[in-house]
Amino acid sequence: MPLADGDAHSIDEPAARGTWTGKFDFLLSLLGYSVGLGNVWRFPYMAYSNGGGAFLIPFLCMLLLVGFPLMFMELSFGQYASLGPIAIFERFCPLFQGIGHGMVIVSSIVALYYNMIIAWTLFYMFASWTSELPWERCHDSWSSPHCYSYKDADECMAHNNSVFFNKTCYDQSTAIQLGIHAMNSSLKRSPAQDYFENYVLSISKGIEHMGEVRWQLALCLLGAWIIVFLCLSKGVQSSGKVVYFTALFPYAVLIILFFRGVTLPGAKEGIIFYLTPDFSRLKTAKVWCDAAVQIFFSLSPAWGGLITLASYNKFHNDCYKDSLIVSCSNITTSIFAGFVIFSIVGYLAKELNKDVSEVVDEGAGLAFIVYPEVVTRLPISPLWSFLFFFMLLTLGLDSQFALLETVTTAILDRFPWLRQKKPWVVLAMCVLGYIGGLSICTRGGFYVLQLMDNYAASWSVFLLAILESVVIAWVYGAYRFMRDVQTMIGQRGVLWHRFFFVFWKFLSPATLLFLLIFNWLQYKPMHLGAYIYPLWADVIGWCLAIAPLTAVPIMMVKQIIGAPKELSFTQVCYAFYKVTSSL
Repeated sequence: MPLADGDAHSIDEPAARGTWTGKFDFLLSLLGYSVGLGNVWRFPYMAYSNGGGAFLIPFLCMLLLVGFPLMFMELSFGQYASLGPIAIFERFCPLFQGIGHGMVIVSSIVALYYNMIIAWTLFYMFASWTSELPWERCHDSWSSPHCYSYKDADECMAHNNSVFFNKTCYDQSTAIQLGIHAMNSSLKRSPAQDYFENYVLSISKGIEHMGEVRWQLALCLLGAWIIVFLCLSKGVQSSGKVVYFTALFPYAVLIILFFRGVTLPGAKEGIIFYLTPDFSRLKTAKVWCDAAVQIFFSLSPAWGGLITLASYNKFHNDCYKDSLIVSCSNITTSIFAGFVIFSIVGYLAKELNKDVSEVVDEGAGLAFIVYPEVVTRLPISPLWSFLFFFMLLTLGLDSQFALLETVTTAILDRFPWLRQKKPWVVLAMCVLGYIGGLSICTRGGFYVLQLMDNYAASWSVFLLAILESVVIAWVYGAYRFMRDVQTMIGQRGVLWHRFFFVFWKFLSPATLLFLLIFNWLQYKPMHLGAYIYPLWADVIGWCLAIAPLTAVPIMMVKQIIGAPKELSFTQVCYAFYKVTSSL
């Protein structure tokens, strides 16, 4: 490890760097980082599209093979050295210090667009402060011809049993004459969908048509960055207290929504749809790959955040127990959120007279279309709307805190003299993040966000995790690393040693390598529904994916060039190997 004298923290002067002030600050921060927006809308969709209840099998397997072992490895790594991603690899393995740089680049890119999702939640929170939610009816200024409002439909039906279609109320004789009853119900679009696409986003036809900046979104994005700055300006001492609320509040709202959701008509069909297993899907490699991606999306190994959060721990903190608690909480939250989501999706399918499979959508569609539509059916709908989006806000902020803390910690570890000016460093990061996020506030910004989400933290993270496993388990040595870990958490049994030796050295990197190769073999140009991204957009996406990896060879070349001139290339590499293996 970086320090061989048995006192990891003494060299890094933790008093100047800062530590968690409360016993549960770290655990709740870690829980908030791992349990985020992906648990509420991404996991239910992944389960639906990959065999329903059968998806739990590969999900649990990937948690065991990849998620938990890598999470514990990174938490132990960061806690022992008390350093962020860049500084820790610079000391631990100089030749591969680019791994730390790559992790910080990943967190930087994700933080850039992740705050835009938080801005959307702020937009909806402000929009909820009305006696009637804006998306309860089909307003002409933003609704499409096929917009179908249940409120307008009920009022139309109350008027001599008339029929509501295409925003028009027809009497029975006219409806029969025009054949409205026989028309395909799939043409119906909920007001919430039109409101999100046509009013909130004012979405263009494609990424080629970026259009003007939406001032409403730009203002909400500014608000999101201000909140992040205020919570992080004093470091973990401030964010560690905020997470006592932001990490626990979503569970309270989810429990309330669960009991409300399961009592709605059609909820049973939605839950059955969610749980019905299709075991034939387990024969395809895509399901296993999607399960691994979901694990990385949830627990975030190789993003740098785990190392960063653990680096502020006290030396003898039991990070093994923390890993178990957060891993179990993460999967439990994902499964529970699936029940909440699909009970309400089943209700919405019944209302729109559609099959459940036609209501469910991926990503933003589930959080910003389905749920806003559902809350209009609930009593005191503005209150339910505000609570739901406030829950999304707290879920998003926890993850955003860790992402930005990863970047700022890397800077402060590299330039320790800036620690006394941390508020200014955080402010600079927030200003740069806001400027970079303005492109996502344009009419074509939704396509930019999806492009970044698809490429920024995908297979590049797999490669970084593989390199990290090789450096720690092979170059430094798995048994030596376990001995270092036990100096922090105490002695463990033989089975504990064998488990982590096998997983850190063989199973976890081998699984990631298989999934990486499969991802490359099955690559298809990016699309969003029927829209296919142009070639130049895919090229930009690949540049985003490659950017974190370029740091590895660049830093390697820099180290080799800076070595004594009289040494050959082989001697230089061997010297760097000896530095790592002798720590």
